[in-house]
Amino acid sequence: MIRQRTCLGWIAFSLACLVIHPAYPEEPAGGKRDLTKADIDAMMKSLSNWGRWGKDDQRGTLNLITPAKQKAAVASVSDGVTVSLARAAIKQESDGSSAFEHQIVVLPKPGDEIAYAGDEFAVRYHGFSQTHLDGLCHLVYKGRMYNGFSQETLSAKGAAKLGVENFKNGIVTRAVLMDMPRHFGVRYLDGQRAIYPEDLEAWEKTSGVEVQSGDAVLIHTGRWARREAAGAWDVMQDSAGLHASCLPWLKRRDVAVIGSDLALDVLPSRVAGFPQPVHWVCIVAMGMPILDNCDFEKVSEEAASRKRWSFLLTVAPLDVEGATGSPVNPLATF
Repeated sequence: MIRQRTCLGWIAFSLACLVIHPAYPEEPAGGKRDLTKADIDAMMKSLSNWGRWGKDDQRGTLNLITPAKQKAAVASVSDGVTVSLARAAIKQESDGSSAFEHQIVVLPKPGDEIAYAGDEFAVRYHGFSQTHLDGLCHLVYKGRMYNGFSQETLSAKGAAKLGVENFKNGIVTRAVLMDMPRHFGVRYLDGQRAIYPEDLEAWEKTSGVEVQSGDAVLIHTGRWARREAAGAWDVMQDSAGLHASCLPWLKRRDVAVIGSDLALDVLPSRVAGFPQPVHWVCIVAMGMPILDNCDFEKVSEEAASRKRWSFLLTVAPLDVEGATGSPVNPLATF
């Protein structure tokens, strides 16, 4: 059960969440923090799921979402309230990320009794602005993708292996929201804040929800609240996120999907020579799809109002053969 608080406690907590420049508690001790590229190389092997579901597997950790897991997630719905986890498509971007292009290409003509309108979309969704799902052919390490498939299976025409069409039946599972701003009593995490395994476990104790096999874990850093308060910044140089020491924790818990409101990794990564180790180990070694650039502000409010930090997650990527991922509109249902 989630720890009960008095009304005064919740008021104080809510006021603390409005602090724009938080003074964080000292980062937790214990566990190796000074990871090197050699450590990440070792994780590529020690945390690997290659061959776990067969040498031809192209679904990775989505295999952990069993029919029983899906049924339990659906059965957990009690209120029938659905919240989108997608950020509105960004048409004018100021931080260098690709913009979403949309235009009406067919318009009704004056005098037409029966008419229609039609439009088209265009987007390079990988980057730091559009909400999207990273597929398993998105990243390559030393010439190999998940399950050992060669980068030579990639071409301009698409991926012959690990394309997002392997996820076309969707993702339906329980999601656990790791609400780090609420945990630390701030509006958002500052860019220097790395999230460690101890932070994840502390949130489990606070929320009363323990991550289980087949779950989706969603890391809320308050990225969009920070953007609203302070404007755009250099994402690669000043962004809160997971430290690479969280990787063994994710593997031990058999997480099926990982997501965040930015690019998942703390940036810079704290690992010299490896800019985004969490991304690469999750996708290439574990075969774990990643949800990037979600917006968790609304779902955080809904979860807090219910004192409930898990919910049904549904994600339906586009069925594009050979694609490295897909723009998505993930849905949380309480």
